Amino acid sequence: MIKVSRLNGEEYVLNSSLIETVEANPDTVISLTTGHKLVVRESVDEIIEKVIKYSARVNAAIKVIQSEV
Repeated sequence: MIKVSRLNGEEYVLNSSLIETVEANPDTVISLTTGHKLVVRESVDEIIEKVIKYSARVNAAIKVIQSEV
Protein backbone atom coordinates (compact mmCIF):
# COMPACT_ATOMS: atom_id res chain seq x y z
CA MET A 1 0.00 0.00 0.00
CA ILE A 2 1.28 3.47 -0.83
CA LYS A 3 0.10 6.86 0.40
CA VAL A 4 -0.89 9.36 -2.31
CA SER A 5 -2.58 12.77 -2.30
CA ARG A 6 -5.57 14.05 -4.20
CA LEU A 7 -5.16 17.46 -5.86
CA ASN A 8 -6.96 19.05 -2.87
CA GLY A 9 -4.27 17.63 -0.53
CA GLU A 10 -6.40 14.86 0.97
CA GLU A 11 -4.25 11.77 1.52
CA TYR A 12 -5.35 8.21 0.97
CA VAL A 13 -3.79 4.77 0.69
CA LEU A 14 -3.68 2.88 -2.59
CA ASN A 15 -3.07 -0.82 -3.17
CA SER A 16 -0.04 -0.56 -5.47
CA SER A 17 -0.74 -4.04 -6.86
CA LEU A 18 -3.72 -2.55 -8.70
CA ILE A 19 -1.63 0.01 -10.64
CA GLU A 20 -1.66 -0.64 -14.37
CA THR A 21 -0.16 2.63 -15.67
CA VAL A 22 1.02 6.00 -14.38
CA GLU A 23 1.02 8.99 -16.74
CA ALA A 24 1.70 12.73 -16.60
CA ASN A 25 -1.00 14.65 -18.54
CA PRO A 26 0.32 17.19 -17.02
CA ASP A 27 -1.32 16.00 -13.77
CA THR A 28 -0.32 12.52 -12.70
CA VAL A 29 -3.01 9.99 -13.58
CA ILE A 30 -2.89 6.49 -12.14
CA SER A 31 -4.90 3.89 -14.05
CA LEU A 32 -5.89 0.83 -12.06
CA THR A 33 -6.59 -2.70 -13.21
CA THR A 34 -10.17 -2.13 -12.01
CA GLY A 35 -10.69 0.53 -14.69
CA HIS A 36 -10.63 3.43 -12.22
CA LYS A 37 -8.39 6.43 -12.83
CA LEU A 38 -6.96 8.56 -10.03
CA VAL A 39 -5.45 12.04 -10.35
CA VAL A 40 -2.77 12.66 -7.71
CA ARG A 41 -0.34 15.40 -6.67
CA GLU A 42 2.75 13.17 -6.75
CA SER A 43 4.89 12.99 -9.88
CA VAL A 44 5.30 9.82 -11.91
CA ASP A 45 8.80 9.40 -10.45
CA GLU A 46 7.50 9.80 -6.88
CA ILE A 47 4.86 7.10 -7.49
CA ILE A 48 7.51 4.77 -8.91
CA GLU A 49 9.75 5.37 -5.87
CA LYS A 50 6.88 4.70 -3.46
CA VAL A 51 6.03 1.41 -5.20
CA ILE A 52 9.69 0.33 -5.18
CA LYS A 53 10.05 1.10 -1.45
CA TYR A 54 6.82 -0.70 -0.61
CA SER A 55 7.83 -3.76 -2.65
CA ALA A 56 11.22 -3.83 -0.92
CA ARG A 57 9.53 -3.78 2.52
CA VAL A 58 7.20 -6.61 1.52
CA ASN A 59 10.07 -8.71 0.15
CA ALA A 60 12.14 -8.11 3.30
CA ALA A 61 9.22 -9.22 5.48
CA ILE A 62 8.77 -12.36 3.39
CA LYS A 63 12.45 -13.24 3.84
CA VAL A 64 12.16 -12.80 7.63
CA ILE A 65 9.08 -15.02 7.75
CA GLN A 66 10.73 -17.68 5.60
CA SER A 67 13.84 -17.70 7.78
CA GLU A 68 11.67 -18.33 10.86
CA VAL A 69 9.99 -21.39 9.33
